Amino acid sequence: MTSTDLALLSATDLLHGFARKTISPVEATKAALDRIDSLNGKLNAYRLVDHESALASAKESEARWAKGEPVGLVDGVPTSIKDLSLTEGWSTLRGSKTVKEDGPWNVDAPFVARLKEHGAVLLGKTTTPEFGWKGVTDSPLTGITRNPWDPTKTPGGSSGGAAVAAATGMGALHQGSDGGGSIRMPAGYTGIYGIKPTFGRVPAYPASPFGSVAHIGPMTRTVADSALMLTVMSEPDARDWYAVPYEGADYRNALRPSVAGWRIAYSPDLGGATVQPEVAALVAKAVDVFRELGAIVEEVESPLPNSHEIFAAHWFTGAANLFTAFSEEQKALIDPGLVEVAEAGAKYSLLDYFAAVKQREAMGTAMNEFHETYDLLLTPTLPQPAFEAGHEVPPGSNMKRWTEWTPFSYPFNLTQQPAATIPCGRVGGLPVGLQIVGPKWGEDMVLTASAAFEGVMPIELPKL
Repeated sequence: MTSTDLALLSATDLLHGFARKTISPVEATKAALDRIDSLNGKLNAYRLVDHESALASAKESEARWAKGEPVGLVDGVPTSIKDLSLTEGWSTLRGSKTVKEDGPWNVDAPFVARLKEHGAVLLGKTTTPEFGWKGVTDSPLTGITRNPWDPTKTPGGSSGGAAVAAATGMGALHQGSDGGGSIRMPAGYTGIYGIKPTFGRVPAYPASPFGSVAHIGPMTRTVADSALMLTVMSEPDARDWYAVPYEGADYRNALRPSVAGWRIAYSPDLGGATVQPEVAALVAKAVDVFRELGAIVEEVESPLPNSHEIFAAHWFTGAANLFTAFSEEQKALIDPGLVEVAEAGAKYSLLDYFAAVKQREAMGTAMNEFHETYDLLLTPTLPQPAFEAGHEVPPGSNMKRWTEWTPFSYPFNLTQQPAATIPCGRVGGLPVGLQIVGPKWGEDMVLTASAAFEGVMPIELPKL
């Protein structure tokens, strides 16, 4: 259903309005900025907001639309960038007191450059935990980011600011990054759509300190908006040595809402994860939607081993690598949890790391073979609804690290496959997500299935 709230209009609807001259980019930008001014003090979605720059960009876009000459696919659409990504003219502090604000800040990350080239109106930088290290969003620099469905709860992370901004109308298009679930976890907890593309599909620069588990993708209020944003973000950039060859894909063409005849696998626990019963029931109902849409759905045993230790060998050593650049004085300023993770990572030997790489290779091969039989894999996005804000793990859970409550997300960072989350209901008023995993290079299939599901279960937003 199309919203009547200008701040909550999708990018697709805004662009239609710009073309028909029923909405202007300036009006849309002012609505997004007003929503930020109204809610950011309570929810802490943005670390930096640049009213002057955003309105100037919107006026330039308005002039182009007045002449019928938009410069690109997202001309005039209010957009945010996660504060891990370089943006010319704005500081990128990465949630850390160790980063000096004076810069110089004279480089755009590849996807930032592409969004600008396509006319996006950049509003500011969204909050992140320090260096994006964990699955919730709080940092020594910016404090605690809160869930709009219940501000006492976490929005997840590390792209928590982007998720909150999307759910509340603080812009239409939002960029996230995902090294172990950091798009899907906050999208799942805030009830929006988010897709982690195949690794290398969206060029990155500089490369993540956490290595080749780190992906970049869109977070939006509709599937169509993510398809639009991914089309822009995936355009090529020579600075990413890992980038996949550019195919020129327009992902909006994947929004044909039919999965009839598809073979879809469903794993309710991905090999032993404990899922809250109410969450499991909602995910099972969501899986039935695909049966009703004509897909052949089979419940399967997990095609993957328990990969917690394999992921830790990649993520924790990435944190240790990050710490090699810090002085002892800087380390004293860093989130104590990140210090602990880096110290754990430093204990892995090179042979330990390479053993984990070989195990990761086997996981990737297993999933390649799995997708020779099944078009998609469905799982819960998260095993429980959002918990109390300001905690790395659910209080009282006896867990130590965020990786213990995120068993459905990081395996597909290891295998580098595209994976999305779409809301499928609520437990205790808090959103629950369904994860849709596609074969490597299969973003179009994930988007097709997502659009089909959204057609039956439209995304609902929190009442503000």
